[in-house]
Amino acid sequence: MTSVIVAIREPRASELAAELELEGITVIATVDPWTRSFQDLLPEAEMILMPSDRSILTSEVVSSCDRAGVRIIMLGDADSRALGRLGLSGVLPTDAAGWQVAAALAAAPTGAPPISIDASPTRRLIAVWGPHGAPGRSTIAIQLAAEFARRGRHAALVDADTVAPSLALLLGLSDDAPGIAAACRRGELGGLDSQELTRLATVFETSGGEIDVFPGINRPSRWPELSAGRLSTALHACRDWGEETIVDVAASFDADDEATYDLAGPRRHAATTSALRAADAIVAVASADPVGISRFLRDHAELRRLTAPTPITVVVNRVRSGPLGIDARGQVRRTLERFAGITDVTFLPFDQRAADAALLHARAMADLTPRSPFVAGIRALAAAMTPTTSAATAGSSRGSSRGVRLLRSALGSRAASRDADDRASAN
Repeated sequence: MTSVIVAIREPRASELAAELELEGITVIATVDPWTRSFQDLLPEAEMILMPSDRSILTSEVVSSCDRAGVRIIMLGDADSRALGRLGLSGVLPTDAAGWQVAAALAAAPTGAPPISIDASPTRRLIAVWGPHGAPGRSTIAIQLAAEFARRGRHAALVDADTVAPSLALLLGLSDDAPGIAAACRRGELGGLDSQELTRLATVFETSGGEIDVFPGINRPSRWPELSAGRLSTALHACRDWGEETIVDVAASFDADDEATYDLAGPRRHAATTSALRAADAIVAVASADPVGISRFLRDHAELRRLTAPTPITVVVNRVRSGPLGIDARGQVRRTLERFAGITDVTFLPFDQRAADAALLHARAMADLTPRSPFVAGIRALAAAMTPTTSAATAGSSRGSSRGVRLLRSALGSRAASRDADDRASAN
């Protein structure tokens, strides 16, 4: 007799468990998947029913199921098909009846290997979000992609902003080139693979390496082209193709669209919601001024509700003493901790000279002003998000700054000169 764990939310969990019992299937327990309490029950089960949500189906969860020899059966709709292409099978509709689940369980051959998903932590989708007021989302997304490329990672930059797309303008690229809209169309037709993504991407050169860029729509009126289903498919394909996929999104969620009567039609901010829900990590950007912090606090709670339990890295940009006084960092830190419970904050200093140079030359700041304190802050942020050194840059000069390479050369020359002097003295 098959033993199953039903790891979906109530009240559907109890209803499905009762239907499975009628089909002769033993239900060990019904648990909430967000609590992760089902991991203690895996040694007693043969299969587990879970939602097709990447925030639940993490690499740790799938590895635990593999070690216990437990097969994963997913319940879901749009995301289920994308996850199926990544390696998971047995996808059923969200409202599947007990007999449908029983049929899927019986279809598994005896001794079949456990189903796993290729969700290695070396491949991530990172969404860069911030509230209204231009806190610097696009600038941080560009600099993060450039820093990941410098560390030897295959970095892809996606402009999913349907309100004010700007990556093409900031990088000096043509906004008529095929970008994320073309990738979404190919994904809807089922022809979006690594070769097609390589063809659609625009290569942007930096001093640390190449970045594959998918420019956004060239007119805000084209926002229906980035629908939730299309963009989710394209982003899942990008995650398998690139090692670090940075997605620049708009400020607004589509929560305000829930009140509309046409729930089946396209939603204005569905692209932002889809990107945030699909992300493996989120960089939330706030501007270091009273208005920017206030806007961030109002939207942060909704962001947390929408994306939990995806990890969020809070970045306070343009830190300066002007609008906040002498102790700007201390005031921001105390405010975020008091009103939002945020204690881990990354601060990026304001560097107008570096920002102007990047706009003038349409280049990454690290290429033009490598000693900028802003570049140093981005470098520290990238290192914190990827604490292990990439094998591609280990032992090479590409992973070091020009100053470090010059210092190594000078130290080597000094050591060689000292050895020569010692030999002459001995003679």
